[in-house]
Amino acid sequence: MTLAAAHIDTGDTAWLLAATALVLLMTPGLALFYGGMVRTKSVLNMLMMSFVSIALVTVVWLACGYSLAFGDDVADGLIGGLHQAGMAGLGPSDVHGTVPTLLFATFQLTFAIITAALISGAVADRAKFGAWLVFVPVWALLVYVPVAHWVWGPGGWIGQHLHALDFAGGLPVEITSGASGLALCLVLGPRLGFKKDAMRPHNLPMVMLGAGLLWFGWFGFNAGSAMGATGLAAAAFLNTLAAGCTGLLGWLFVEHKRDGHPTTLGAASGAVAGLVAITPSCGTVSLLGALVVGLAAGVVCSYAVGWKFRLNYDDSLDVVGVHLVGGIIGTLLIGLFAEKAMTGGAEGLLYGGGLAPIGRQLLAVAAVAVYAFAVTYGLGKLLDKVMGLRASEEQEHTGLDLTVHAETAYDHGVLGHGAPVGASPFVPTAQKVNTQA
Repeated sequence: MTLAAAHIDTGDTAWLLAATALVLLMTPGLALFYGGMVRTKSVLNMLMMSFVSIALVTVVWLACGYSLAFGDDVADGLIGGLHQAGMAGLGPSDVHGTVPTLLFATFQLTFAIITAALISGAVADRAKFGAWLVFVPVWALLVYVPVAHWVWGPGGWIGQHLHALDFAGGLPVEITSGASGLALCLVLGPRLGFKKDAMRPHNLPMVMLGAGLLWFGWFGFNAGSAMGATGLAAAAFLNTLAAGCTGLLGWLFVEHKRDGHPTTLGAASGAVAGLVAITPSCGTVSLLGALVVGLAAGVVCSYAVGWKFRLNYDDSLDVVGVHLVGGIIGTLLIGLFAEKAMTGGAEGLLYGGGLAPIGRQLLAVAAVAVYAFAVTYGLGKLLDKVMGLRASEEQEHTGLDLTVHAETAYDHGVLGHGAPVGASPFVPTAQKVNTQA
C-alpha cells in the first residue's frame, strides 16, 4: 500500500460513493419532473434533453473540464490549468482530502451534469435537439467550469479571495442554470400560444415522482459536499430535509391564500424551491436558519414563477423563478444566518458578523449571474445564427417527440390526439399528426 492510499478513509469514501450515485440519480429524476410538466407531445424530448446531458457533460468533464475547474489556478483565480486533462496522472491511489481523487472528480461531475440539464426546462417545447447537443458541452466549458473554479477551485477568486460562502452549489449550479435559462429563453422567444393557450402539465404523478427522486438525490448533493461521513454531513442532511419541508409548506400557503387551491404541482415546486435555496447554505446555517431559508424560498418563488407573464419571457418550466430566485435567496441569506459552529469561523449579520458577509455574498451572486447570462446569451445567438436554435413552427405545433425522435410517449394517443389504434407510431412529419394534449 502506498503512502497516499494509507490516507484514504474508507468511511468517507463509502459515503461519497453513495452520494455520487444519489446525485447522478437526480438527472433522471429531473427528466421525470420536467417530462411530467410538459404536454404529451414533447415528453420524450424533455427526457432526452436530460439523459443526453449525462453523456455530453461526462465526455467534456473527463477531457478537460475537471482539470480546468479543479486544477491549480493559472489566471488569478479565474481558471485552472490543463495538466490533468484527460484525467492524466490520476490513479486509484491519488487522494483528495480523505477520498480518492477519482471519486472526488466523479462526484463533481454529477454536479456539472444536472446543472446543464436544468437549463432545458427554460426552453421546453421549442429548442432544436441538434442545437442542444452542441450547446451543452460548449456551455459546460464556458460557464459551469469557470464558475466552479471561482467558487471551489484552488485559488478561485470567489471562494479563496472574496471568501464568499457556498457549501454545495448555489452559485455554480442554481444561479448559473437560472441565469442561463433566462438568457436562452430570451434568444428563442416564447412558445407558440404563450399566454393564450393552456399549457398545463400532462402528468402530475410523474412530476411528483420526479420531485421525490430529486429530493432523495439532494441528500447526496448537499450532505455529500461535506466530503466525508462527518457531523457536518449529518447537519447538512437534516438542513436539507427541513428546508424542503418548509419550502413545500410556504408554497402551498401562498397558493391557498392567493388561489384557494393548494396543488400537487405547488407541493412539488415548493419542495424543490426549498432544496434549491438550502443548497448553498446547508453547511453554514443552523437548523433554525434552514427552516427560514426554505420558507422564504417557498413563498418568494411561488410569486416569482409568475413574473414571466408580466415581463413576457417564456421560461417554460420555471427555471428562472425557482432556480435563479431560489439560488439567490439561499446564497444571500448566508450573510444573515451563517453560524460559527457550522462554518468554523465566519458568521452572518444576525450572529455578530456585521454587514460584510452580506456584501460578499451579494457580489458573488451578481458576478456569477451576470457572467452566466452574458456568455449564454452570446452562445445562444451564435448557435442560432450558425445552425438555428429553435425548432420549426411545424415541429413545435406537431410536437418534438414525433417530428424529432419518431416516437410518442403514449401509445394510441392516450391523453392526446395521436394515431388511431393499430397505426404505426412512426408517422411521416408531412401528416402533421397533432399529439398536443
